[in-house]
Amino acid sequence: MPSFIYLDNSATTPVLPEIAATVHKMLTENFGNPSSLHGLGIAAERVLTGARRQVAALINAQPDEIYFTSGGTEANNWAIWGVSRTRRRQGKHIITTAVEHSSLLAACQRLEREGYEVTYLPVDSRGVIRLDDLEAALREDTILVSIMSVNNETGAIEPVAEAARIVHSKSRALFHVDHIQGYGKVALDCRTMGIDLMSLSAHKIHGPKGVGALYIKGGVPLEPLLVGGNQEAGRRAGTENTAGIAAFGLAADLASANMEARVATMRRIKTELAARLLQAIPEARINGPLAEEGAPHILNVSFPGVRAEVLVHMLEQKGIFVSTGSACHSRKQEASHVLKALNLEPWRLEGAIRISLGALNTLDEVEPVVAAVKECVMELWSLTK
Repeated sequence: MPSFIYLDNSATTPVLPEIAATVHKMLTENFGNPSSLHGLGIAAERVLTGARRQVAALINAQPDEIYFTSGGTEANNWAIWGVSRTRRRQGKHIITTAVEHSSLLAACQRLEREGYEVTYLPVDSRGVIRLDDLEAALREDTILVSIMSVNNETGAIEPVAEAARIVHSKSRALFHVDHIQGYGKVALDCRTMGIDLMSLSAHKIHGPKGVGALYIKGGVPLEPLLVGGNQEAGRRAGTENTAGIAAFGLAADLASANMEARVATMRRIKTELAARLLQAIPEARINGPLAEEGAPHILNVSFPGVRAEVLVHMLEQKGIFVSTGSACHSRKQEASHVLKALNLEPWRLEGAIRISLGALNTLDEVEPVVAAVKECVMELWSLTK
């Protein structure tokens, strides 16, 4: 057992032993190219078919609507870029939110440089969009609306089902959901919710890095992002990462099998952590939704007079791993665009850490984490007196 407490699961999760064993077997035994006609190729193709079914089941999609990618970033890029190319004659207007992941915002910003117009919906103090704003932003030339299900920094849950209903009743736009942080933790049903595209990733559910998927609803045309081969039904070129895909399938299966109990445990740990931290340090503030609201696994909290990156390193010295926000931006010395969108006071922007849970965290970790955070904060406060 590790001698540390890992609370940075929104950045990545540790690969479960049985999933690592699947990767090893695929790399050393079932290593064929699924496009090959011989037995090894056919065996690898069967694994891909099974994994496609497993990944699809967790969102109530059809297996042939799942297209494997190199990860969530590629899935988000493909959704944005693919729709912009496929529907450019219909219009050049896209709607998203001010708190999306950088992989999606950067794709939108690139399109803006190409002459597309992007509307960035604001959020309230919880980090949630207002549906009236979405409806007001829709136009005749809107081709895509992209809204994440769970914010990766605050855990805010967006009203995906309601947003999809508005989009489809008021426009001809497609509706995309970045479900990377919510997959396996917050249930979404593609079939009943009116979702056209959905991005997924394996390494947020205790699978390996470097593999993800894009759900594309049957009948939805989407220009390929990668060309040069007929893999993934001709929509995504490149030899498939069979080991990663097999592991992704197993991770999805395991997440589905015990989702209710696992989510309940994470929710209990999160609410207990929030309550104990606020009790130990009354000056602290929760950023985003209240602890009992939002996603079950993400808690964002600020401490006055504390620089978050300093606190993160102090906690690491005590064997506790947290982050300052998205792993894509954690090394930058600037405030998170997500927290800025919440209109927080400067001290909350500077002193915010993210605690994110996974399937391996336990209630026994709450007490030592709270004690360590309090000790570090008090030490930092003492240095400023």
